[in-house]
Amino acid sequence: MREKIVLDLGKLPLHGMGTASVTWWGTLAFMLIEGTGFALVIAVYLYLMSLATAWPINTPPPDLLPGTLVTLILLTSLIPNILLSRWAEQQDLRKVRIGMVMMSMIGTLPLIVRIFEFPALKVSWDSNAYGSVVWTLLGLHTTHIITDLVDTLVLAALVFTRHGRSPRRFGDVQDNAMYWNFVVATWLPIYGCIYWLARL
Repeated sequence: MREKIVLDLGKLPLHGMGTASVTWWGTLAFMLIEGTGFALVIAVYLYLMSLATAWPINTPPPDLLPGTLVTLILLTSLIPNILLSRWAEQQDLRKVRIGMVMMSMIGTLPLIVRIFEFPALKVSWDSNAYGSVVWTLLGLHTTHIITDLVDTLVLAALVFTRHGRSPRRFGDVQDNAMYWNFVVATWLPIYGCIYWLARL
C-alpha cells in the first residue's frame, strides 16, 4: 500500500510581490501588448514619412515647448516613482502613502500640458495622413497616462483605508509603478517621432 503524502500549504503567503504575483505577470503582458501597438503606429509614421515628398505634409513642424515639457515632467517623475516602488517592497505604509499622493499629483501634470500639446501639433487629425498618425500617437499615449492616473488615484485612496495594510496592496503599488515606467519609456520614441523627425 502506498503512503499518502500531504503537503501543508497553509503557511504560504496569499499574495506575492514582483514575479511571484499573477498581477505582475498580467501587467507585463499588458505592457507587451500595448508596446506592440505603439511600435505599429510608429512604424506607420515612419512608412508614411518615407512615402511623403515633404514631411510634415502641408504643415510646419509642431511647437517643441509642450512636448518637451511633458518629456521633462515624465523623466523627472521616474525619481519618486522608483522610490515608491522601493517603499512598497519594504512595505513601509507611511512612505507608500506619501509616494502615492506625490504620484497622483505628478500624474496630472502631463495631462495639463497635453491640453496645449494637441493644438501645438498645428494640424488636425483629419487634415491628412500626417495629422492622423501624430494625433493617434499622442492620443494613445494620453490614454495610457489617464489609465495609469486612475489606477494611481484608486490605489492612493486604498492605502489610506484598512485595505492599505494588506501585503497584496504593496504588490499592487509596485505593479502600478512598473506601469508608470512603461508610460515614460513609450513616450520617448513618440516624442522623437513627433517633434524631431518632423524637423529633419
